[in-house]
Amino acid sequence: MNENHRENAILFLQQMSKVTLALKGFMRQKFKAHNLDITFEMLQVLRFLWAKDNVNQQEIANAIIKDKASLTYLIDNLVRRKLVQRTEDGQDRRNKLITLTPEGRNLQGLVTPWLEEMYGLVAKNISEETLENGLRIFDCIYKSVQETAE
Repeated sequence: MNENHRENAILFLQQMSKVTLALKGFMRQKFKAHNLDITFEMLQVLRFLWAKDNVNQQEIANAIIKDKASLTYLIDNLVRRKLVQRTEDGQDRRNKLITLTPEGRNLQGLVTPWLEEMYGLVAKNISEETLENGLRIFDCIYKSVQETAE
C-alpha cells in the first residue's frame, strides 16, 4: 500500500469514529432534554426488541454486535429502569428470554421521531448513489477484517 493510500485509510477510519461520536451525542442530547436515563447502547437493545420482542440474549448480542458480558450489563441496566424483563424460556429453563415491559414499549413512540430525525440528518446532503457506495465500502472493510480474524 502506498503512503497516500495508507493516509486515506487512516483518515477514513478517523472520520468514521467522528460520525459515530456525533450520532451518539445527538441522541444523548435528546435523552437529556427529555430526562430519559438511557444510553445509546441501551437504545440499540431497545430498538432490536421493538422489532422482535421475547428473544434470548445471544440473539440480541449477535444482532447488535455486542459480546455477551457487555449485553448482560446493558440488560441489567434496562431491567433496573423497568424497560425490559427476563423470563424463563419454556423450552430451555437455563435460557432467559428478554421481553419489553409496557414502559419499554411506550418508549418507542417517544424515541422513534428522534431516530427518524437522525436518519434524515445522515442522508441530508448525500445522494442515494453515494450512500450505496458507502455501504459497499463498509461491507468491503468488514469482510477484509473478518477474513484476517478467521
